[in-house]
Amino acid sequence: MAEPSRTMYDQELITDLFSKVRGNSALAKLSQQQGIPFVGTKEFTFSMDNEVDIVAENGKKTNGGISFDPIKIVPIKFEYGARVSDEFLYASDEEKIKVLMAFNDGFAKKLAKGFDIAAFHGFNPRTSTASSVVGENHFDAKIDQKVDYAKEKVDENLDDAIALVDGSDGDVTGIAMSKVFGNDMSKIKENGVTVYPAFKFGGAPDSLNGMTIAANNTVSKGPTTYPDHAIVGDFQNAFKWGYSKEIPLQIIEYGDPDNTGKDLKGYGQVYIRAESYLGWGILVPEFFARIVTKGV
Repeated sequence: MAEPSRTMYDQELITDLFSKVRGNSALAKLSQQQGIPFVGTKEFTFSMDNEVDIVAENGKKTNGGISFDPIKIVPIKFEYGARVSDEFLYASDEEKIKVLMAFNDGFAKKLAKGFDIAAFHGFNPRTSTASSVVGENHFDAKIDQKVDYAKEKVDENLDDAIALVDGSDGDVTGIAMSKVFGNDMSKIKENGVTVYPAFKFGGAPDSLNGMTIAANNTVSKGPTTYPDHAIVGDFQNAFKWGYSKEIPLQIIEYGDPDNTGKDLKGYGQVYIRAESYLGWGILVPEFFARIVTKGV
């Protein structure tokens, strides 16, 4: 049996892919993205134990103290494959590019959703179960600061969550919220006047009081229901993510690569499979707070 055709994504497709990922992922929108080496990288977080000291000329200097912990960001494999007609093999290069661009568009949306689900909640998006590969490297596991969700007081919930981050000496640069949370924002009124009109009719503003907003149902709902309604924090500095710069692409002509019980040749099909490697790290968990269903 012939080996499947294996190549690497064209750089143009990679650029297109992650441009679309950034447009569909709450985390990608809120944080600063960087490429990471295939073997992973280390981000260091520093903790200064004391305040700076004012010292007189020739005065005694004392130790301030410092501690730092390396957090290794390891890429995790995300895979997606789809069957297409074997006419793909005999199509012109122009037609093949059209098929691959369409695949790329769908892959980007699924990758963005999967990234959010894994990094927010630690779930495998396809199986709806906790991923042993992700382990505890997700917001639901690492973020202990929580505010109980109150539907009629969601703006107060945000204030309380921001106060928790402020109390940990963190800065809030962004808010990830569910679409339902945004809808609740639209219903808040003062003296009969809507306070946050930008959220009306399903609106999703890009910012609120200078903080970036990403409204996305992966915060609270995906293949399963999660306890979170919103997450606030320093997404720009205390969370890092990136992707490996090579994406393997396979065109498989034989067998049953997706374990459906249907042989490709028997059904006149080929299988397109792409694998992307994403890595992330929550560098300072106390610089975040979650607004969650009470009692969770």
